[in-house]
Amino acid sequence: MKKIAVTLVAILAVLTVNAQDIKIDGKKTGEKFEHFWSKSVGAGRANEGLRAGWLEQLQKVQENCGFEFVRFHGIFHDDMFPVFEKDGKYTYNWQYIDDLFDRMLDLNVRPFVELAFFPTPLAAKNSKTQFWWKANITPDESKYNEWHNLVKAFTQHCVDRYGIDEVLTWYFEVWNEPNLHYGFFDGTKSQYFELYKQSVLAVRSVDDRLKVGGPSSSNFVADGRYNGEVESRDGDLITFTADNINELEWKGSWIVDFLEYCEKEKLPVDFVSTHPYPTDYPFNPTTGKGKDFSRYVNSTKDDIEWLNKTIKNSAFPNAEIHLTEWNTSPNSRDAMHDFLPPAAYITKVNLDCIGLTNSLAFWTFTDIFEEKGGGESIFHGGFGMINYQGLVKPSYHAYRMLHQLGDEKLFKNDYLFVSKKSENGKIVALAYNYPEDHYNAVPSSIKKIDKYENGKTRPLNFTVHNLKPGAQFKLEILDKNHGNIYNFWEEMGKPEPPTREQIKVMKQYADNLKTELVTAGKNGALKINRELAPWSLVLIEQVN
Repeated sequence: MKKIAVTLVAILAVLTVNAQDIKIDGKKTGEKFEHFWSKSVGAGRANEGLRAGWLEQLQKVQENCGFEFVRFHGIFHDDMFPVFEKDGKYTYNWQYIDDLFDRMLDLNVRPFVELAFFPTPLAAKNSKTQFWWKANITPDESKYNEWHNLVKAFTQHCVDRYGIDEVLTWYFEVWNEPNLHYGFFDGTKSQYFELYKQSVLAVRSVDDRLKVGGPSSSNFVADGRYNGEVESRDGDLITFTADNINELEWKGSWIVDFLEYCEKEKLPVDFVSTHPYPTDYPFNPTTGKGKDFSRYVNSTKDDIEWLNKTIKNSAFPNAEIHLTEWNTSPNSRDAMHDFLPPAAYITKVNLDCIGLTNSLAFWTFTDIFEEKGGGESIFHGGFGMINYQGLVKPSYHAYRMLHQLGDEKLFKNDYLFVSKKSENGKIVALAYNYPEDHYNAVPSSIKKIDKYENGKTRPLNFTVHNLKPGAQFKLEILDKNHGNIYNFWEEMGKPEPPTREQIKVMKQYADNLKTELVTAGKNGALKINRELAPWSLVLIEQVN
């Protein structure tokens, strides 16, 4: 009940502020903040990064959204050919990884290195696999020493090729969601912890300043299914029986055990990583069937606050926090990923979490992503903020607009963030309407899209004063009818696939939002008074 009461108080405060004109001093020095949303972004697997389209889209999001790192699976997968075995001896081949890393660095993007999965020579015999591309996920403990040697040789090669000063800026993360026994690690918790040990010791043997971390666990849960050595699907999963899942106590998977293990073994933890998707996918122990549950809009902030508290009370209080996957849901066929609402969700969560984390990596920047194979349609609910044809979705514009903000916070409430750029004093504001009547659950699935077409409008009424008289501001508006590429495609009759000319027209529509110019008065005041449509974003950027 406490969480509900707090939420109601927050809503009432917002309504009170809505009723009056917000006044902001454009000359004052604001509070410094970091653009953590631009730190890192996700992609599918390493081999996809060797494609021209993937690289072109990476260049676009780096230039317009500012992403510094990209994380992906499968750097040691067989299609990158890292290991050759002959007569029981192993040799290494770095050509494919070099090709990918070289091209990324040329685009000013660094690898956030995920150490996974097992190359066939180092996996268990008859290893279980994941995805259509058959990532090996079953460990062979008798070959952990060879895994150690692989990681060490790889790290040394990176240092030799790119220089220690460059590689010291990188992050080395051990595996992906090992707590998902039915997903990404066909082993026990103890086997993962030993894998972490061998991996970080290998990296640190090259240089003890290199940054290592884990456990890269999956979304938060409200029960004990990950308390044991392997994921449990037995017992009473409270998510199925709770009247309100948002009243439950949600905790990160494996985080506490991981930190305690590393303390006991005196292992380094430079950063803690996990994936705070605002969803849960428990399996009903009675029926054996799974069900997806969507938590409330502030669940990600709750999870990050839990993580901060847990790390502060551990043996690693100074560990960075890197949330290496995040989206509205972890389903690569969730139609909502193509629609407008995620843009408002992305904006709200990132602005609400300033100062709480070092990164919150959107999963993913591109629909060139093949965990379930290729997309059956040009819009198929893929994770990407850009589709296969290079058409940007509303989620892309959310990150582009966030990137335009300054580095000093002048004002923030639940729908407006006003900033200043310290280098030139220009004002940049971002307004957004995540409708209050949708706070109870994060948008997901095609079955619910009709209700998300609706939502309450929100008044936007504020004044920035102490500006240069006549200062001009550009407004960019993302809403149902501007920049919402899926709706535009529908109006075209859903061409499948679009012709080359149609794609050119669609790209122009998707990239170019509705724009306006507004001017501060002779008194140096800029007044904005309008209605924010549901799920819309408005970037207000000083241009002179």
